[in-house]
Amino acid sequence: MAFLSDTLARVKPSPTIAVTTKAAELKAQGRDIIGLGAGEPDFDTPENIRNAAKAAIDAGKTRYTPVDGIPELKKAICAKFLRENGLTYHPNQVSVGTGGKQILYNALMATCNPGDEVIIPAPYWVSYPDMVLLAGGTPVPVVAGLKTQFKLTPAQLDAAITPKTKWFIFNSPSNPTGAGYTADELRGLTDVLMEHPHVWIMSDDMYEHLVFDDFKFVTPAQIEPGLYERTLTCNGVSKSYAMTGWRIGYAAGPVALIKAMATIQSQSTSNPSSVSQYAALEALNGPQDFLAPNRKLFQHRRDLVVSMLNQAKGVTCPNPEGAFYVYPDISGCIGKTSAAGAHIGNDEDFATALLEETGVAVVFGAAFGLSPNFRVSYATSETILAEACRRIQTFCAGLV
Repeated sequence: MAFLSDTLARVKPSPTIAVTTKAAELKAQGRDIIGLGAGEPDFDTPENIRNAAKAAIDAGKTRYTPVDGIPELKKAICAKFLRENGLTYHPNQVSVGTGGKQILYNALMATCNPGDEVIIPAPYWVSYPDMVLLAGGTPVPVVAGLKTQFKLTPAQLDAAITPKTKWFIFNSPSNPTGAGYTADELRGLTDVLMEHPHVWIMSDDMYEHLVFDDFKFVTPAQIEPGLYERTLTCNGVSKSYAMTGWRIGYAAGPVALIKAMATIQSQSTSNPSSVSQYAALEALNGPQDFLAPNRKLFQHRRDLVVSMLNQAKGVTCPNPEGAFYVYPDISGCIGKTSAAGAHIGNDEDFATALLEETGVAVVFGAAFGLSPNFRVSYATSETILAEACRRIQTFCAGLV
């Protein structure tokens, strides 16, 4: 339409939301649908957090707050970073936004100029490149494929950096692959970044607490203190605390950047929900004992899904270190025809036919910048996951 902005033409709607919406529509029509597209835990927000929100409402804490977060929450975030990551921040170095997505968006909007490049390892969370485009920058995807377990190598990072590079976006454990970088692997990347002092680091640590086996989470500024002054360490309560709908994300970084992000937020959404902020305060300051059993539950689900998908014909599914996703390779399925006659020319064809013929909704790999793959979110019950994987096995077995 002629009245829409040119900026809108540079971006596309979120494919993950589109898949979830499509699955819901089909379910409403009476179809037997299993949705594996949504990236959110399937259990309720812990009771103490819900009670804190109710108490905030009863206490009348429902008015405007400071634009980028109440002082109490900023103090709790500083305590969290020191306690869990060994990073010292002060409240004026902290920004609280309406979800982790707004935090990243504010930072990009506050810093990107036309021609600025942002390095994004692929596969990537679907929103990273589009947010860069909205901010006027240029996304530079760098493919980290199956051979490196979906992890970027220092040589790849070094080769991608140019004089125009503004940011390097780092996400571990990763959405969509679940890949997590060990301290040694991350040290290789931070050593490269130390050689390029004009490059800033945006570390998306949203899945910090969802790690498995003996994996130890680390974040860039923790590994290399020399990067502290040009790192924005981002996190939130959505995934670990089952608070996706509460919409609270946060970040810590240099004061000048935090002030600039607050300026953007002041002219867009203003403050995050006051009630949600008090809930997040309880999440960070309250009991953390539910995190370990939740991790154990997700690990059992991961093991089930990885095992069953690796039994599907033409599918290779790596074993991720964290998050609640797997990102199987389906090279062995491409070029074939499904039992219902659908040609599988790419991973989008695969996902479409899988949904139409079996009722299993997944997100195709091209949405994340690496094909041929698809993403499964295993944030649902083992019974549902087992049935979904059986349907995927049957679908793959029928490809000829």
